[in-house]
Amino acid sequence: MDPKSLVDQIDEKACLDFLSMMVRHKSHSETEGERELARLMAAELTKMGVDAELQPFDEGRRFNAIGRLKGSGGGKNLLFNGHLDTNPVTEGWTVDPYAGLVDDKFIYGIGVSNMKAGDAAYFCALKTLVDAGVKLKGDVVLTYVVGELQGGVGTLAAIHGGVKADYFINSEPSDLVAVTMHAAALSYVIELTGDTRHLSKREEAVDAIAAACDLIPRINSMTFSGARSDVHRSINRGHVGVVHGALGRDLEEWRPPQVADFVRLRGSCRYAPGQTQEGVLADLQLELDGLEQRFPGLKARLVPEIIDGRPLMPPFEVSPDSRIVKAINAAYENVRGETQPTGAITPTRFYGTDAGHLYHELGMEGIVCGPGGRYNTMPDERVDIVDYIDMIKVYMLTILDICEVA
Repeated sequence: MDPKSLVDQIDEKACLDFLSMMVRHKSHSETEGERELARLMAAELTKMGVDAELQPFDEGRRFNAIGRLKGSGGGKNLLFNGHLDTNPVTEGWTVDPYAGLVDDKFIYGIGVSNMKAGDAAYFCALKTLVDAGVKLKGDVVLTYVVGELQGGVGTLAAIHGGVKADYFINSEPSDLVAVTMHAAALSYVIELTGDTRHLSKREEAVDAIAAACDLIPRINSMTFSGARSDVHRSINRGHVGVVHGALGRDLEEWRPPQVADFVRLRGSCRYAPGQTQEGVLADLQLELDGLEQRFPGLKARLVPEIIDGRPLMPPFEVSPDSRIVKAINAAYENVRGETQPTGAITPTRFYGTDAGHLYHELGMEGIVCGPGGRYNTMPDERVDIVDYIDMIKVYMLTILDICEVA
């Protein structure tokens, strides 16, 4: 079958209706709505004619929906990965975040960019091929996981349950850019302990807030040791996101004439494949050692922070010469008539995604490429309709390339 004729068979209205339906299901993390959407996706996969299952984990409290279209053999297997859980709705929305509104340019809704448009795009790509009667040599595996926003617990459960393939596409929002590398994430806490005095004797004090003001820009400009290349170093970033300083470890605020003797900082770092959490913590510790020298009497303590027992998102990379990269590059050029931006590209290179788990746990070659991104996680979150439809086309052509027509 001619790939162009298959792409022309996409029912754009049906694809938009399917995505709107997904948006209308409130699937905030760790809610009944999340479970309901997983059940719905399993049902839709079955309706398509795909072998589908609901995979329970977390003592049966959460579910992944996983489907496999079996090929005839002889082709490579391709896995698509995306999450169903969404962030909560923030202030500032001007449209109903759960209506799945479509106008002449965008489709709107909470989670539509992160990442239901990607989820729906690979569903519709495979459905279009199935409806056209295409038979493939390789398997296509569609995974709809939950818990990505808790460090990727759903994808880890899918991996531990035996899900794998030769290649993967993670459909996190990248504005259709092919992301070949992204960082790992590390959260940390720093506690600075000084020595208080009344402001009348401030010169005798060790001011923890002044020390924090010295430290924060240094952390925010850090790169870390052990980078394999300038490209790897380019996805290094330190960040301080929470600062609280006052008196004592309980951070008493009722006595502002006193010099603050305690500050607690919380932050996150991003580091590249080949670098380690231990190396990043050692580099942070060197900064704290220097801070103690600049502020005699200050005590600085650093600890990594594990939030609610969540796993850390590992880094991800793939060679630009990998077959999956070449396949999606070729599909993009076929659809848009131009070269696909490819590489460690901002801001996606600083993301944490489930691609890291697939790469780290299974050694799979894959790519991060999905619709949405520029209006991600903001009021009136939305996705360009043209990007969504083009992504379906790109996924269809990539399936045909990797899995091959029987």
